[in-house]
Amino acid sequence: MNGPAVPPPLTEAEAGLGVTFPEEYRRYLLEVSSGGAVARLERTEDGWWWADNEVWRRALLTVPFPHPDSYLEAEEELDRREPTAGAFSTEDAFARAWKAWDAEYEDFQDRKTAGSVVVQEHGCGFATLLAVTGPLAGTVWWDGRATCELIVPLSPDHAGGARPATFGEWLGRGSQDLLPPGWGRRPASPDPATA
Repeated sequence: MNGPAVPPPLTEAEAGLGVTFPEEYRRYLLEVSSGGAVARLERTEDGWWWADNEVWRRALLTVPFPHPDSYLEAEEELDRREPTAGAFSTEDAFARAWKAWDAEYEDFQDRKTAGSVVVQEHGCGFATLLAVTGPLAGTVWWDGRATCELIVPLSPDHAGGARPATFGEWLGRGSQDLLPPGWGRRPASPDPATA
């Protein structure tokens, strides 16, 4: 007596997560490992998920990973709307407005990593992200927001336009070798006295 066909674990994981893994990552999972230096993809009581990845990220996995340039203006606009105490007649009104703004800001920050998973933690809030969905699927990114509020492409050619490295390129070199020079510094604002 034959029962229903059981899908292979990787196909089951993709179906459960609602994504198709980028080809290099899929090949890595099939041929090399589901873990090691890369965050382990595992079956949990709540379905497939990656070790050391926050469970709340699951809701954003199917949303395409956004290029960091795509949200710069929206972030500047959100920063401009941060409530200030002087604009409110009472501390309570200010506290309510700031709490609402802060919730919007947190959601905005979460969406910066939509469609990606942390494939490697580096400590102190730094991580390597793999874009799983959208046009950038299969590329790797450095989440450096812990110190400079930036997510930057890991690239083998920063001087030539910083094409994001693929998962396979990253595996062969590692995040530290693919970071842009001076990645943690924002460009200096022009000095008004010399402009």
